[in-house]
Amino acid sequence: MTSLLAWRSEWRREALRTNLWLVPALEVLAALVLYLITHALDRAAYRGSLSLPSWVIFGTADAARQILTTLAAAVITVVGVVFSIMIVTLTLASTQFGPRMLRNFIRDRGTQFTLGTFVATFVYATLVLVSIGPGSHGDFVPHLSITLAVALVAVSLGVLIYFIHHTATSIQLPQVIASIARDLSRAIDAESGATRVRLEAGPPVPELLARMQQGGGTVPAPESGYLQFVRHRTLVRLAAERGAVIRLLHRPGHFLVSGHPIATVWPAEAAPAVTRELRRAHITGPNRTLAQDLAFAVDQLVEIAIRALSPAVNDTFTALTCIDWLGESLCKVTTRWHPLRVHRDSRGYVRVITAHVSYTRLVQRAFEKIRQAGRGMPAVMIRQLEALTKIVHYTTSERQRSMLLEQGAMIFQASEESVPEPADRADVRREYDELLAAAERMARQRATEPPAPGG
Repeated sequence: MTSLLAWRSEWRREALRTNLWLVPALEVLAALVLYLITHALDRAAYRGSLSLPSWVIFGTADAARQILTTLAAAVITVVGVVFSIMIVTLTLASTQFGPRMLRNFIRDRGTQFTLGTFVATFVYATLVLVSIGPGSHGDFVPHLSITLAVALVAVSLGVLIYFIHHTATSIQLPQVIASIARDLSRAIDAESGATRVRLEAGPPVPELLARMQQGGGTVPAPESGYLQFVRHRTLVRLAAERGAVIRLLHRPGHFLVSGHPIATVWPAEAAPAVTRELRRAHITGPNRTLAQDLAFAVDQLVEIAIRALSPAVNDTFTALTCIDWLGESLCKVTTRWHPLRVHRDSRGYVRVITAHVSYTRLVQRAFEKIRQAGRGMPAVMIRQLEALTKIVHYTTSERQRSMLLEQGAMIFQASEESVPEPADRADVRREYDELLAAAERMARQRATEPPAPGG
């Protein structure tokens, strides 16, 4: 249950973070609250029931209007500059990093906070400006509010300096790559903490799958789009209420076509009820997200790498950086990633059988496209073999080592076929021999240890 709540919280956080309106809206709301407080204090001072401190700005109504008009005009001008910088950043991200990287910049809290700070300052200054007017004791001038408006402009100036620095830092490729790798690491940690029901009852999974093939009912997808999130707990409760078992045919990250099968239900009589309730148990959208989709972060890193290796860009060092972070992420996947494929109810009966990306597919996604794009480039091949050697040291099963060695063999074969220089081929062969030796050492070491869970 703890894992489920963590996933739901992660999904809500991701959905709320990937927009440019939430943080500015909250800051504008805070500016409204601040205005109501300072306006009430200014009214109390105007009636003589409150004495303002000496550091508050005093002056006539005309001077106050001139100050606030100047401040509001300057702030809204800077808002336009911030928008321009943001558009340039998004354009650069789309052309250099790929269109799928735009979400990473839109969800950046620094950009959202900067935009919100200037909009909130403008709203506050405008509200204070319209509050100036005649009163029973002469013109009402909100001295405290004007002072705070000037202070907010000073704060906004500091935020602008931060925004320029933040933008200059965030568009650097190493920073972008490291940010994607951190998101992947958090997704691995979230899935690694899945709670498993120890109680087991009812037919085993192979028997249930056989029953589904013989007489299961089909559940069609209600709408087209990328599957972004699955509420497994909702499906478990739904299946338990009807004494059914649901097998999901797609995982988050897959594209669904409306009317195409998304799940199989046994017994078939429960399929209509599952179809009606399916909308509450999954979320689809026009794009992939990191929630429950580790392969998406891997694909992002691979996309940057193969763009860097293209003849139009020819940036080998960026590709090497991507390979380094892919290797680091796969080290974590190898040891800590054990996705929960079977979900049981409180009595231990199997209720939901999910579809997950396999360890084999993650390794293939991380290495194969880069290997194909890096043919004839010894530096890329050597770095891939180095990454495989590091991952081998974290393997817990012969199956994992075999998969890594298969990738290493394909890289070595590509080197023999595409690298013309004998010295370069020798360098690649030397690194491949290191991979083989590391795999042999780990096999001997693991042979003397008990098998790790989920290996």
